[in-house]
Amino acid sequence: MNTAAPTPAAADDAPDTSADEARFVAWLRQVAPYIHAFRGKTFVVAIPGELIQAGRLNALVQDLSLLHAMGMHIVVVHGSRPQVNEQLRLRGVEIQYAEGLRITDPVALECAKEASGEIRLDLEAAFSQGLPNTPMAHAAVRVVSGNLVMARPVGIVDGVDYQHTGLVRKIDVPTIRFALDSGALVLLSPLGYSPTGEAFNLSMEDLAASTATALDADKLIVLAEAGGIEGPDGSLRGEISEAEAKQLLESGTLEPATAFTLRHALRACEGGVARAHIIPFGIDGSVLLELFRHDGVGTMLVEETLEAVREAGPDDVGGVLALIRPLEDDGTLVRRDRGLIEREIGNFTVIEHDGVIFGCAALYAFPSEAIGEMACLAVNPQTQNRGDGERLLKRIEQRARAAGLKRLFVLTTRTMHWFLKRGFVLASVDQLPRERQGLYNWQRKSLVLIKHL
Repeated sequence: MNTAAPTPAAADDAPDTSADEARFVAWLRQVAPYIHAFRGKTFVVAIPGELIQAGRLNALVQDLSLLHAMGMHIVVVHGSRPQVNEQLRLRGVEIQYAEGLRITDPVALECAKEASGEIRLDLEAAFSQGLPNTPMAHAAVRVVSGNLVMARPVGIVDGVDYQHTGLVRKIDVPTIRFALDSGALVLLSPLGYSPTGEAFNLSMEDLAASTATALDADKLIVLAEAGGIEGPDGSLRGEISEAEAKQLLESGTLEPATAFTLRHALRACEGGVARAHIIPFGIDGSVLLELFRHDGVGTMLVEETLEAVREAGPDDVGGVLALIRPLEDDGTLVRRDRGLIEREIGNFTVIEHDGVIFGCAALYAFPSEAIGEMACLAVNPQTQNRGDGERLLKRIEQRARAAGLKRLFVLTTRTMHWFLKRGFVLASVDQLPRERQGLYNWQRKSLVLIKHL
């Protein structure tokens, strides 16, 4: 990007903002594929009472309003555990739990009603903000809530009478869908009702998972105090499969609260929800960071791991062009027009993560001389140094061997050492296939490197 140099006065009086502007433009371009992919999708977002108690509600509401403005259908499910506990303490009533579920006696049920009513009003007020010069300016978010959840009692389990604690029986999907299609945000409190008019206290996790499953939502997003699943070394696991989640739950190594959240996230995925995210509410903007960054800040639960190395198809032309264009502009890659990419897209291999292309490479075979060219290797700058280039190289080598090729060559002006570390050796132009020698660009003076397969 070419930017004009600041005048001496501007340099003295104010910092040069061109770098900030460039970062902003680059960021906006990077998130654009996600915005296109998520528009019209349904997200169920579970907000625990602990988040509200920590004073983080306004910031989260602003982020959800932004998603709503981008065209995403948002269903908010809130919890109220600490608020109910506080009400019980004030009344001097014992707090009772069994297997992670509250035992809701008549007093606890009244506390749950009071807490849910107060939180619902706070949420509606937060979504009604519209002060100028704030993220909520011109938001005009309409919130719809009501008796949209039918419930049944948990009953007596292993000798424990859960009294007024319930489980979700049915979600009023048509009404919720109508509200979402009308441009409203739907808010669900952790209370359900029976056909006889009784009210039951529900867990936020059960309600969120049941709602996401009933709506066939695209994502279930659960904000949690810990946030995410840790690996054996204590590092955050950005992505786990359903099979891995089952193994973790069976191992009994997870903290009870984390296991409770993961169990319901797994239930949602098994019920047809495409993705379930467990993210920390202590990080400002965690929902946006999780949705619009490649790595995110929490753990995403999927049926299978999302990152795939595969051969490209016609629908990938735009993604490949967007990936290689910056490298063409700075001279790293030879410029290719769109028509050429469209004609040769079958030669490309891509790395895709959740529908977005983060890397590509092409193989051009010269079967008469049993050699192939690896060309157009590109990896998104945001995900470099994470092994994507290595994975692309391995796949290209596999394709070359499958085609009966014995050697692979590359032409490079800036990445010689990367290829040398991976088994390539320097060669000369006259070692290229005859057809390729005639197309060699002597002005670029690219280095030739060859690897025996």
